[in-house]
Amino acid sequence: MPGSSSTEPAEGTDMGPDSHDTAGARWLELVRRYYDGCSAGDVALTAATLHPEVEHFFLAPNQGSAPVRGAQHLARYWRKVQGMIEARWVVDRICAGEAQAVIEWTMFWRPTGGAQRVATRGAEWFAFEDGLIREIRSYYQMRPETSELEGFPYAARGYSVPGAEHSALHPAAGAAPP
Repeated sequence: MPGSSSTEPAEGTDMGPDSHDTAGARWLELVRRYYDGCSAGDVALTAATLHPEVEHFFLAPNQGSAPVRGAQHLARYWRKVQGMIEARWVVDRICAGEAQAVIEWTMFWRPTGGAQRVATRGAEWFAFEDGLIREIRSYYQMRPETSELEGFPYAARGYSVPGAEHSALHPAAGAAPP
């Protein structure tokens, strides 16, 4: 890719915390509110970000990989998940257009019987309609140990890391306990 190096993405390929891209900033704020609601187990906050007919698709063979449909159903689903595993989601990167965005995220959580929190890295494709989240396609594998790209400089690039459950794009994510 022209203008890229082996250590940094090409300029303009994703939104950092100082970006002024209008669509990207709008979708980043909406997605952060969505994850803040999920992390708090707050059904009202989560549902307020969702189109009434939202559909969330999950990568199989994760446990619970059946699609979840409807704003209230999805918001209650995340309240249940958050309560079971003490989950906190952090938005690490976003690449956005007028009606869709792709993000990288980290979910910090506690496996059943586990003493330590682990980090699961993933990516999601969001489609928006009427200013709300209309569809989510989620790509990750949930394992009881931290999963991440081998050798990637997460901390140096402003991503969340174990022990610091927030990122340059989502600094408030770690403000309250999960």
